Amino acid sequence: MNIPGFFSATYSEARTKFLEACRERGLKVDNYLNDRAKGAEGEDLYMDVARIGPAGASKVLFISSATHGGEGFCGSGVQVGMLKNDMFNALPDDTAVVLIHAINPYGFSHVRRVNEDNIDLNRNFLDFAAGLPENAEYSEVHPYLIPDDWDGPARAAADAAIQDYIAKKGLPTFQAAVTGGQHVHADGLFFGGFEPSWTNKTLRAVVKTHAGDARHLALLDFHTGLGPYGHGELIYVGNPAGLPRAKTWYGEDVTSPEAGTSTSAIVRGTIDVGVCESAPKASHTCVAIEYGTIPVLEVLNALRADNWLYLKGDVDSEQGKAIKKQVRDAFYCDADDWKNMIWERGTSVVGMALDGLEKAK
Repeated sequence: MNIPGFFSATYSEARTKFLEACRERGLKVDNYLNDRAKGAEGEDLYMDVARIGPAGASKVLFISSATHGGEGFCGSGVQVGMLKNDMFNALPDDTAVVLIHAINPYGFSHVRRVNEDNIDLNRNFLDFAAGLPENAEYSEVHPYLIPDDWDGPARAAADAAIQDYIAKKGLPTFQAAVTGGQHVHADGLFFGGFEPSWTNKTLRAVVKTHAGDARHLALLDFHTGLGPYGHGELIYVGNPAGLPRAKTWYGEDVTSPEAGTSTSAIVRGTIDVGVCESAPKASHTCVAIEYGTIPVLEVLNALRADNWLYLKGDVDSEQGKAIKKQVRDAFYCDADDWKNMIWERGTSVVGMALDGLEKAK
């Protein structure tokens, strides 16, 4: 089995592989066009959705990729491989699997974490009418994150200010300040938006279509960028009442940001909110699989560089190309050993999810 061959170098290649794998399995694919943007190659952008299993199944497993755009190389590879290897041919009774390929096709194509509006989609699933959460700590560090230059004195001064902040308050505090999400600086990092994004609306419609009447729903959302190289941390997201069930399904190494056991900071407005609200009759067991790549400060610097590039730089310049490679390397380790680790952990966890759903009453 050629595991590295399941993975792709571009969004277009990944989409082609996914559609071909679905076609080989005889699966119908619903294609949701994002008409707000084009891809890096000028291509149309789609969230593609394929279902395996009976239409009326009361137990539904969603497996999603590219919530954070450039992290989609990871999840797409697992999705393609599972289809190619005829997984899900013998699903438990009353169970369906829904594969959502490229939740954020813009970010996947342009190798960005954000969508076409600079929105981090895992901060966008909020009740906007109820008012937006504040993050005063982010506003404190925002001026340091986007200096006027990237290779000059402004960057050096900004980096020094960040190191001083970390020395005084600690790396976890800095990480939480930056990554927790903010709804003030539309040009900043981890911006959650002022209104529901295209993905927000589209994903809710997809879940309602496939699990609106379900009794049990599981979500596995593939991510990269935090933790040790190639390790797939299972991060429970959602109502804390469901954490014991997640540990029963996946084991005691399931982590929780709220419990302080995860590499992830506490985040509001994650996609599981929209997923759960769109399947109101179901129990919900939502987990993010977070695979490590490079050290967290290097990942954050890559995001700073990407944000600076689209605000103040030239994407087509030599500097721009170097930054794009930096971002890609932060979220996709193009190495066979990493891909094998992704595959082995990912397929194992999918099997655990199906076992858990089968036992759900």
